[in-house]
Amino acid sequence: MDVKTITPILNVSDIAASLAWFEKWGCKKCWDWGTPAIFGAVGAGESEIFLCQGAQGGRGQGPNTTTFRNDGDEAADHGVWLAVWVADVDEVHIQCVTAALDVTFPPTNMPWNVREMHVRHPDGHVFRVSKGLET
Repeated sequence: MDVKTITPILNVSDIAASLAWFEKWGCKKCWDWGTPAIFGAVGAGESEIFLCQGAQGGRGQGPNTTTFRNDGDEAADHGVWLAVWVADVDEVHIQCVTAALDVTFPPTNMPWNVREMHVRHPDGHVFRVSKGLET
């Protein structure tokens, strides 16, 4: 198998609100489909994420307010978890805090040799923003 790229599809409750959320995070709207739009895509760099309103997968935030802080809190969300690899986790953290996004785990050097933070989309999807640590 020779895979060129994988594009996740996230179930969202509101396309317009999701596009606006991703723009706060630094992504750009690539396209949308339908009148009104019910499908679309956001992108950053060479990566895209498809957004599907009300279908194609699950969504939903659990009762947890954090991720990776209490036993099992990473299992409470009903949305998708995605790893996003960046050049500077702390820079992304500042951008998320400035935009008042839901940061559920601050930048932390993890024992698996990665610095990561978590930010949650309003529909419960969690993005693990990461960068490998120099060894």
